[in-house]
Amino acid sequence: MTRPLDGVTVVTLEHAIAAPFCTRQLADLGARVIKIERPGTGDFARAYDERVQGMASHFVWTNRSKESLTLDVKHPDAQKVLAQLLETADVLVQNLAPGAAARLGLSFEALHAKHPRLIVCDISGYGDDGPYRDKKAYDLLIQSESGFLSVTGSQDEPAKAGCSIADIAAGMYAYTNILAALMQRGKTGVGSRIDISMLESMVEWMGYPLYYAYEGAAPPPRAGAAHATIYPYGPFPAGDGRTVMLGLQNEREWAAFCTSVLHQPALAGDERFASNSRRVANREELRALIVQAFAALTSEQVVQRLEAAQIANAAVNEMRDVWAHPQLQARQRWTEVPTPAGPIPALLPPGRTDAYAPRMDGVPGLGQHADAILQELGWSPEAIATLRREGAV
Repeated sequence: MTRPLDGVTVVTLEHAIAAPFCTRQLADLGARVIKIERPGTGDFARAYDERVQGMASHFVWTNRSKESLTLDVKHPDAQKVLAQLLETADVLVQNLAPGAAARLGLSFEALHAKHPRLIVCDISGYGDDGPYRDKKAYDLLIQSESGFLSVTGSQDEPAKAGCSIADIAAGMYAYTNILAALMQRGKTGVGSRIDISMLESMVEWMGYPLYYAYEGAAPPPRAGAAHATIYPYGPFPAGDGRTVMLGLQNEREWAAFCTSVLHQPALAGDERFASNSRRVANREELRALIVQAFAALTSEQVVQRLEAAQIANAAVNEMRDVWAHPQLQARQRWTEVPTPAGPIPALLPPGRTDAYAPRMDGVPGLGQHADAILQELGWSPEAIATLRREGAV
């Protein structure tokens, strides 16, 4: 079947997570993604760890279905190769250090006159202007700068998210903006420039706590794994030592929880807990009552009562549980992709459709596609050998 981005070529000078995560989404939809990497070392995310058959966990997650071309982009002959690629490219993505792309002649302004249909997406920590433009930015630093750490963690100490959410946020906004730019180009015939800021991406995700603290109001308190402003909503221990995660959203569910789960129907009319705001204000008293009721039950019994009362609940899964999650298995959401170290499992992209099959090609070795791409551009074997001797590729 034809995929939505079949025929679209993306050239990317990328490293770490934000840009690679963006371009992998484009590859999933059928785009040809040519990843430019530094000769010898490549994307530095390749060296983050060796957890996946000797390969880095971040890298295999964000780089399948791409072609790897090694280029020393400061070498004059490598610049010729890059210029050839841009002649037929639809999208250029880069998350180099601030100002680096412009110094290489890869700014939108430098490219637009020659390639008017080219879409250029620049991803950075803080955007291309303002007082923070040149400030270094990594995922944890943006989590901190955006206020995310201030509302995440325990009462005593903030905590970062367990995955790279600032990078993921920036990557997804880059992805959706590129899709929008392709649609816009289909109407106007002209490419555009996209400026993605990690800070702005994360602050957008902070909309609820920002408005909760509107005009100087107290922000949501750090509440660990519990919800800061809805209660009961979070983890509770059962009598067998396991933890059950549950959440209530409205007064109907609160009454059902008291009657069918706690077996204390009178509690539904207790003035201390007569609204969500009162339950939040008296959360320690309510937690003690819930823990006491659950102490006589196994986690399985608690879940059975929650299900019967139609109260939302979830297991507190670890990574091994997610690998074997029965819902993912039942929906056949796992496949395999090749890598230089052998096949590995890969989750199919979220959003199941019968219109096309997502592209699920291999994770590239460093420079794996260099010769094929160079030959496609018209470089002879002798010329390619010269490029290698000179360190250009």
